[in-house]
Amino acid sequence: MNSFITIADRKIGPDFPPYIIAELSANHNGDINRAYKIMEEAKKAGADAIKLQTYTHDTITMDCDSEDFQIYGGLWDGQTLYELYKGAHMPWEWHELLFAKAKDLDITIFSSPFDFTAVELLEKLDAPAYKIASFELIDLPLIARVAKTGKPMIMSTGMANKEEIQEAVDCARSNGCEELIVLHCVSGYPAPADQYNLRTITDISERFDVLSGLSDHTIDNATAVASVALGACLIEKHVTLDRNGGGADDSFSLEPKELTQLCKDSKTAWQALGNVNYERTEAEKGNVKFRRSLYVVEDINYGEELTPQNIRSIRPGFGLAPKYYDSILNKKAKIDIKAGTPLKDTMFD
Repeated sequence: MNSFITIADRKIGPDFPPYIIAELSANHNGDINRAYKIMEEAKKAGADAIKLQTYTHDTITMDCDSEDFQIYGGLWDGQTLYELYKGAHMPWEWHELLFAKAKDLDITIFSSPFDFTAVELLEKLDAPAYKIASFELIDLPLIARVAKTGKPMIMSTGMANKEEIQEAVDCARSNGCEELIVLHCVSGYPAPADQYNLRTITDISERFDVLSGLSDHTIDNATAVASVALGACLIEKHVTLDRNGGGADDSFSLEPKELTQLCKDSKTAWQALGNVNYERTEAEKGNVKFRRSLYVVEDINYGEELTPQNIRSIRPGFGLAPKYYDSILNKKAKIDIKAGTPLKDTMFD
């Protein structure tokens, strides 16, 4: 396994701050200016990348109203697949404009292709990486086509079992992919946090010998921030301007302030991981004086014994360590010692 991969000169791995992808998805709601605004807010929030989805209603499904193509329940109840994707897709003529906008903003942009024609479009735009969506993880020909670009790949694993993930990883590697991150994901919209089983992130990394991360569909940041402690080096979240905006994905997306908090908190969580360390930290050094130690609490004259009445373990920490308390009792003072003096081993026999 690589210790990191690189997308547009940004290193991604356990030794680097979490890579935050702002998934624009269908939250443009048919308005390219809204898409631009989401990109601007993502940049302002501190996200590392914007991700698009590259398909049309004709490339991802077909215009058919038979039972197989109906959606029942959930966010998109009552639509056919064709109707859903017709309203949700990112117009292909926008892609060049959005890539140019990202360049102006100095934020990385790439996409999830859903068929070969999408890969061809994105290659013409020199996309620096590719994302395989959870629903496409079983499309091994698509994975092979993307792998052959030689670009870094990110895969989501929602709904996939161990065998399907292994097949996808093997397909990517056998077709030339050398930089791969596999994201734990629950394909619910939104997904309940108690179904996320974040310990799977560590298992993904170990089982498939890959870098691992999280594609998060919960409606807040707690799950994503917690994932960092389990080794997630990349976090993907849907973003929008307004969760009540009425778009296909708005209701389970982060608003700008929440994205800002995710970027901040995930980095803090990563910094807090640090290394295995039992040494005193810089933050602690100034407080050592406030530890307990042995102090003289009543005046002791020369030759008098040290007793529980005149010696106690108290704060601050300038005297002998409390662990010596039992061994110094009944020792005789070699000097007169005033109350409030830190006890030293030179003061008694």
